[in-house]
Amino acid sequence: METRQVGCSGLRVSRLGLGTMTWGRDTPAENAHALLEMFRDAGGTLIDTAAAYGAGDAERIVGRLVRELGIRDEVVIATKAGFVIRDGKRIVDTSRRALLRDLDGSLRRLQSDYIDLWQIHAWGEAPIEESLNAMDFAVSTGKVRYGGVSNFVGWQTAQAATWQRAFPGRTPIASAQVEYSLLARRAEVEVLPAVRAFGMGLFPWSPLGRGVLTGQYRNGIPRGSRAATDHFAWFVEPYLEPRSRGVVEAVVRAAEGLDLSPLQVALLWVRDAPGVTAPLLGARTAGQLAPALAVEGQTLPAEIASALDDVSGGPNAARMG
Repeated sequence: METRQVGCSGLRVSRLGLGTMTWGRDTPAENAHALLEMFRDAGGTLIDTAAAYGAGDAERIVGRLVRELGIRDEVVIATKAGFVIRDGKRIVDTSRRALLRDLDGSLRRLQSDYIDLWQIHAWGEAPIEESLNAMDFAVSTGKVRYGGVSNFVGWQTAQAATWQRAFPGRTPIASAQVEYSLLARRAEVEVLPAVRAFGMGLFPWSPLGRGVLTGQYRNGIPRGSRAATDHFAWFVEPYLEPRSRGVVEAVVRAAEGLDLSPLQVALLWVRDAPGVTAPLLGARTAGQLAPALAVEGQTLPAEIASALDDVSGGPNAARMG
């Protein structure tokens, strides 16, 4: 698999990443093992996780598998801090105390002395300079190699990057992670321009529109899908409305003409969109991951990419430029 530079940093990653949000809950350890081996065999290096995923279980599985396979020096582990689920409630705490506590917990669960890319999981109530000071401390002590942000809107991304650039010695913000797909193009308005302006990499999550762009929901909600579960139905439902159906049908038509699957067309559109470093694949089974990895040698014809731009929200100014 080809690699890409993460913005202007010295970090390089595979141009597809392996997401682990479901590991430990919907993806048992044995399935995770198969996913990681398949991903590595395809040349993948980027593994994205978080302290919040599965209440730490995702990191535990990643740490155990990476150690068992002996591949710590061959992979880039990205994790996040500052967001937890406590008593069923989502809590964002980006104070220095909470972030560094999360960091120590992540290092233990990942069975590693360092984290390649440590990301602030969300914008919190703590002053951003306090949160970023925790990042500087983590890098200066060798526990973290690169810093990033996740789920920041455009002005938040720019503010964090500007603060870190204000004085020599602060850790540059190497990357941003946000939702981005044919069904979620809001990042093009402010986040992507901020990422380009500050020389950052971009990691889109849910590049397949929370699974909807695969076409699996065209005739209802299939058993075993995310939309069929109590804990993930809310996540998928916003993309099951009529406007999304029109985009899905356009993806299906493009796939038929290109002899690809809808999943592959949707993924290629994101992977090669301007400013993107590596989409994160949230596959739960090897059967879901295999077709995504099979796009390595494929690209969308420019006219197809532009047509999908038009049907999903309008031209991509960066692509046209």
